[in-house]
Amino acid sequence: MEKLEHFKALVLSGGAPRIETESEALGLTSEYIDAEKWPILGICVGHQYMANHFGGKAGPAEIPEFGSSLVTLIEKGWILDNFPDEFNVWESHNDEVHEMPQGFRLMASSDACQIQVIQHESLPYAGVQYHPEVEHTEYGSELFQNFLDKALEWNE
Repeated sequence: MEKLEHFKALVLSGGAPRIETESEALGLTSEYIDAEKWPILGICVGHQYMANHFGGKAGPAEIPEFGSSLVTLIEKGWILDNFPDEFNVWESHNDEVHEMPQGFRLMASSDACQIQVIQHESLPYAGVQYHPEVEHTEYGSELFQNFLDKALEWNE
């Protein structure tokens, strides 16, 4: 537990706010992001918020999704380490990222959502459009473990 005594990381979890019209519901999120270069994982609206914050663009999805989707890896990086080339995820979103944020790489996509997973080129930041916390998502716990491993490494 000593490793966690001064541990810092930020998870921007999924939620109901629409990114274009209700982002004020996310409160002081920008201040937390800018406070320090600690590890950040954005999930669903957190992923969209990160994209906007770092110069990308998120807004209404062409095809809103609710249910299962097949995600295809483009590049593994640390966030998708030990993942297969394709895996099933649970989607629940009306908005999505349309333009990549500055300094990020596209890690995975799906037929309905081009920007499913992003990872920063040098900082411990990653975002996923889908919901890794849902039991119907394959490799959800592995994604969280990869984030935790990166965060522990960063915090040393």
